[in-house]
Amino acid sequence: MTGRFNRLSLSAFTPEDKAVGVAVSTVLAGAVGLAVLNPLAGGRAAAETPAQAAAATAAAPAPAQAAAVAEKGTASKDSTSSIADEARKAGYKVPPRAVKPAEVLKLAKKQVGVKEGKRGQTKYHDWYVSTSHAKATAKRDGGFSTKAYNGAQWCDMFVSWLGAQTGVKNMGWDAYTVQHASWFKKTDRWGHKAKPGSIVFFDWKKGSKGRIGDIDHVGIVVKDNGNGTISTIEGNTENAVNKKVRAKSTVVGYGYPDYAS
Repeated sequence: MTGRFNRLSLSAFTPEDKAVGVAVSTVLAGAVGLAVLNPLAGGRAAAETPAQAAAATAAAPAPAQAAAVAEKGTASKDSTSSIADEARKAGYKVPPRAVKPAEVLKLAKKQVGVKEGKRGQTKYHDWYVSTSHAKATAKRDGGFSTKAYNGAQWCDMFVSWLGAQTGVKNMGWDAYTVQHASWFKKTDRWGHKAKPGSIVFFDWKKGSKGRIGDIDHVGIVVKDNGNGTISTIEGNTENAVNKKVRAKSTVVGYGYPDYAS
């Protein structure tokens, strides 16, 4: 699985190259206030300056402002319902919440054995294409049709699906490994220690000496085996979701979602 991407010609894209992106949820995130529902915002201001941030917050639609209030525990019943509705529209099964790694890993283990269908399609493709994020990332990465994601390499769509189904905060959504890893690093959620539930990025050629731009594949860490290997669950492995044991020497780095302690 490649993490490389040729931006010069859409006709030169491989299926995976077309499968790029986590979306800044443009439908929802009219402002900084919706960071809780925005897989990319990471709780940080989307605007570049305080003035821009203030202007964005003022312009935010009511659901976005309600989401920020709800995160502080002061939302009304109506606003909480609205938040849930907006979360579902964005692609979440449940609104972002405090989730422990064990919950995500339990779901991941249930997916083991899920195989590709006709033309390489999976339920993970179906979910990703249905989200507003797919439209935004297609625009971000070349302006191609979201249909290009169908049948594309899907290891990152699988990881993103896990986050959307469980409501993990700041897991990031993407279909392109390099962009996803870059997002973790930019939001100070990047490191080199294997932890249960961390998102692991691989480079088959250069391994731990590789850079983010060299990343080929992604999965989720089940545990550090303490012998130079990690146990993982990965999508798009032998055309299915599978358990794997990988050498740490193949790992470029790890992304750390905001799990509950």
